[in-house]
Amino acid sequence: MLPKTHDADQIGRKLDGSKENGLQEVQSLKESQAIDIEDDRNGKFHRSFTPRQVHIISLGSNIGSGVFIGTGKALALGGPGNMVIAYLAVCSCVWAVLQTLFEMTIAFPTSGNFIDYTDRWVDPALAFGAGFAEWLVTIFIVVTAAIFFLPNKAFAWFEYITSLIKVALFVLIIILGIALVAGAGPEGSVHDGSNWTELPAFKNGFFGFANCALLATWAVGDQVFIGIMGGEAESPRFSMGHAAKLVPFRVNFVFMASVIFIGILVPSNDDRLLGGSGVTASPFIIAVNDAGISGIPDILNAGMITGILAIAAEGVYLSSRVLRTMAHQKLIPEVLAKVDSRGRPRWALAITLATSILLTYLNLTPGGITAFNWLVSITSASFFVNWMIICLTSWRFHQALVAQNDSLLSEVYAWKSWMWPTAPGWLMTVSTLLLVSCIAAGVGDLRVTDFDIKVFLQYMVGIIIIVSFTLAYKIIMRTPWRDPKTADLVTGRRTLSEAEISQLDAYYSMPRWRRFGTYVQVW
Repeated sequence: MLPKTHDADQIGRKLDGSKENGLQEVQSLKESQAIDIEDDRNGKFHRSFTPRQVHIISLGSNIGSGVFIGTGKALALGGPGNMVIAYLAVCSCVWAVLQTLFEMTIAFPTSGNFIDYTDRWVDPALAFGAGFAEWLVTIFIVVTAAIFFLPNKAFAWFEYITSLIKVALFVLIIILGIALVAGAGPEGSVHDGSNWTELPAFKNGFFGFANCALLATWAVGDQVFIGIMGGEAESPRFSMGHAAKLVPFRVNFVFMASVIFIGILVPSNDDRLLGGSGVTASPFIIAVNDAGISGIPDILNAGMITGILAIAAEGVYLSSRVLRTMAHQKLIPEVLAKVDSRGRPRWALAITLATSILLTYLNLTPGGITAFNWLVSITSASFFVNWMIICLTSWRFHQALVAQNDSLLSEVYAWKSWMWPTAPGWLMTVSTLLLVSCIAAGVGDLRVTDFDIKVFLQYMVGIIIIVSFTLAYKIIMRTPWRDPKTADLVTGRRTLSEAEISQLDAYYSMPRWRRFGTYVQVW
């Protein structure tokens, strides 16, 4: 929010006229106070996420049922070799996404995140297509509605607590994996890696890898939720900078350790991997049952329920903020952008929750599993297509900085993507591989099966939605391709206050081992 000063009032007036002059005013004030230039005509969000909450939520976010169930199907379809490579490629994208996205998020911590950035630096039509797909693909649990009738702090604490539970659960899984490999349990035996040598490590060739990669994308998620929190974080520079290092380590450690243990513990030809339902199809449950250990499946079931509730709440949060941003940018009717006095986007939440109820009950119908599979396909495709959009937006963002001779990335404690454009370049490369995998999985191995248009559309529907909605919006609304020389580098821009600079001074003056401790601290 703008400080209540004469200079701030001048900046506000100049935002309606010359953004270049407004930016000069911003730069003249940045050394002494925090300036958060927001367009609050539809109300504004509260910065209610503390750095500690962002730390813990980012540690546990996007870890849910995918690591239990998706890994089993991946092992069955691709074998342990394809599964490990696919998950490694997708997990590396988490680092690339956060490096690329957070460079923009920390400087412009708006709740709409990359949808907002795509609109102002690339093209409103592309923002509409990406935003619609991001909002559509989430399936929710109805009970999460109660959380959003409370102030945003309630959601922050809910995510904090469930993230702690998930972190504890996955520590248990790692310990359990080591014990099972070593032969723990009344009926356990030492696992020597024979599942890699006696069975094909790379089942079904590239088609096996393609299915593993898409399942990995669905399981790992797009991590945009963490960036969205930047719009409601107390100190985006500290919180997001912290998360950019923490989250990739968390994702790689949890998922890669899990898939390595799974490949050692469970043979890829085990019928239970595709024959069970829910957590019973999890390779961890299969391994525990084979070892004759009781009680653990119940703990994993409880952890899975917690994970689903947290993911559902994250989905409602993310989708409602994306929908609100689209309305605030007038990509859809602006009435949906209203934010109440408690910082809640009421209409966006109502529509999102109503859609969640519809999808939840749809999944319970006789054809529900088919609808669910289609929505999972939309989810996976929208993730890597939106990663491509984030790469394009980052490139255009840098073009705008150069064209306007903006010193944003050289300011005190400015957060920059490591060796840009390394991260967006890698992200675009892997996303292109995922696009090829999606097409290949949809077409199938024509040497074995005939082409099935329904299967093809199931894999491609997410891409079709984004492309068709983008093109339709551009043709109908005749949206402009943003000019880097006049692109908006003012609205939502946040410079550091003296208090935040002092906080960062104190943090970076600590020894490295003390700073490392802040990444594992949970209180």
